Amino acid sequence: MGTFLATSLLLLMLLYSYISSAFITAQFVATCICLDSYCIMLYFSVVNTGILCVSFDVSGFRQALTMAFAIDEINRNSNLLPNVTLGYSLYDNCFQLGIGFRAALSLVSGQEEQVILHETCVGNPPVLGIVGESSSTRSIAISTVLGLYRVPMVSYFATCSCLSDRKKFPSFFRTIPSDAFQVRAMIQILKRFGWTWTGLLISDDDYGLHAAQSFQSDLGPSGGGCLAYTEILPRGDNPVELKRIVDVMKKSTARVVIVFAHESHMINLMEEVVRQNVTGLQWIASEGWTSATVLQTPRLMPYLGGTLGIAIRRGEMPGLRDFLLQIRPDLHHNNSWVEAGGALCTGQEDLENVETEFLDISNLRPEYNVYKAVYALAYALDDMLQCEPGRGPFSGHSCGNLQRLEPWQV
Repeated sequence: MGTFLATSLLLLMLLYSYISSAFITAQFVATCICLDSYCIMLYFSVVNTGILCVSFDVSGFRQALTMAFAIDEINRNSNLLPNVTLGYSLYDNCFQLGIGFRAALSLVSGQEEQVILHETCVGNPPVLGIVGESSSTRSIAISTVLGLYRVPMVSYFATCSCLSDRKKFPSFFRTIPSDAFQVRAMIQILKRFGWTWTGLLISDDDYGLHAAQSFQSDLGPSGGGCLAYTEILPRGDNPVELKRIVDVMKKSTARVVIVFAHESHMINLMEEVVRQNVTGLQWIASEGWTSATVLQTPRLMPYLGGTLGIAIRRGEMPGLRDFLLQIRPDLHHNNSWVEAGGALCTGQEDLENVETEFLDISNLRPEYNVYKAVYALAYALDDMLQCEPGRGPFSGHSCGNLQRLEPWQV
């Protein structure tokens, strides 16, 4: 694993997805994206036994670089963690549980891949915190194991209410509210408009299934009405099942449809909705697809116009765009970037006045949560290092020692 700044006394790891699908692997391979002062090592799998990452997810890549930006900002702040420089590694999970799980386990067990450190760094710094995962299902699996090692994991997008169980997930934290609050908000919307007969569509994962349980247990007692039907949206493109689900929606007398699912589910669902020309529905969106720009098109407005939804708080991060503009391809290690769909560039292109999805910082929601997650870990470490001997939180009121720091102390 690598460190990228002056001296590494803390390692943060980000589990994220910038490759949008996968199909083969056995080990992590590093490629580089270079800034003016240093290179970010990006680890992902390209070996021929397991899963190979394919396709490129711009938003996932931007989230990864938001973490790098936050750490760079903290390292430049003399009032936060003075005399301590943060380092990090980025692991792409390709939206695959196995890859993310193996990356987390290899780091916390001390068996991570060996990468040459920056010339001013010495030894392997300890893994004191992990930023990720974005998925509730992957967060459940990974944090279950991390809890055994007592390594803190701060998720920026996993909302499943089940993760609030401190007995099962003692080292899991997040910078996004639990779905329990989202369900309550949706029920309040139903009551406010007097909508007592609704349909519910959910994704086939922990995110959707736990949301359905919350609705079924909270809707009736709260006086918010009843569910006319509950349908599980299929993963991937399944025309037969999607046709059946849309048929259910058409035949139902419920004109309000609540959807607890991801952007990818809605894209496939809306294709069938358009094909059957199902209009006149009042959609209520979960945060998973509320702000998806791919669904905000003139073609879909006759069907999704008037949708009400719960959104993640949008944040401002001054300096982020300038940071992103510093990114340059490493011409000696960019094969994986090109294979994943990126263009081969000279590295000298001027992007200042170019409008791209990558540089669009007008609607930063998951990125802002990544930013807050990094700062949460940094402030926790800073607070611990400010500890006064005899007034500490550990045995005998002792304080943590930076040279012998353990993840659970953070």
